[in-house]
Amino acid sequence: MDLHLQDKVALVTGGSRGLGRAIARELAAEGARVAVHYYRDAERGIDLAGEAAELAESIRAEYGVPALPVPGDVARAADVAEAFRAVEAELGPVDVLVNNAGVWPTSYVKDMTEAEWNRTVAVNLTGPFLTCREAVRRWIDAGRTGRIVNVSSQAAFLGSTTGHAHYAASKGGLVTFTVSLAREVAAHGIHVNAVAPGFMETEMARASIEKNRDQTLKRIPLGRVAHPSEIAAVVVFLASDRASYMTGATVDASGGMLMR
Repeated sequence: MDLHLQDKVALVTGGSRGLGRAIARELAAEGARVAVHYYRDAERGIDLAGEAAELAESIRAEYGVPALPVPGDVARAADVAEAFRAVEAELGPVDVLVNNAGVWPTSYVKDMTEAEWNRTVAVNLTGPFLTCREAVRRWIDAGRTGRIVNVSSQAAFLGSTTGHAHYAASKGGLVTFTVSLAREVAAHGIHVNAVAPGFMETEMARASIEKNRDQTLKRIPLGRVAHPSEIAAVVVFLASDRASYMTGATVDASGGMLMR
């Protein structure tokens, strides 16, 4: 099935590893030009520049499409604006925005600090707000259409019993934000959807899954943890013209945890 993504420009936040990496590769496989957004923070000792550059190089070599590593913090408006400027200068105007960047810290509410809460909400909810705002402003000003896919979670609907209330709250907010934005921009030909994954074999979740694998598998009707490529396929479909009559939807990709 042709998804009509050939030569489209896609910006994937948190694209250097995990689900973001799988999404970037799936988009490239469909012929899209991919901007691999990554995070670096000297104070926190985080710099994913090497991983992003390696992925961009492998995409260019394997799929023969342009790929660009782009740094920035999605929770900073200036970084977001600069990322869009850099992508447009190198690859062309963004057609597809995938909000995948996220954090999943562990802390029960009774022990949670305001800093932990604020950073989780900043990355997981304020970040998508800032990137979506930048995208729709550009699209509407230019009279162009576009597609946004926000990566939420089954936790948005089921909550958390394992110390991730701040994560669940941020992802619940992202679902409602997706609906609201979809209503605002539908008349402009801009589609906004979300996907709600369950457990995936990613760097972020691997330790938790291994620690509680039997308990985790009991919660999943399909009886297994997803490979990131399985969720990426859903994201890429939502980013394509094949999802032309969908907006404001959150697609359950949880192995049956939600069944909604």
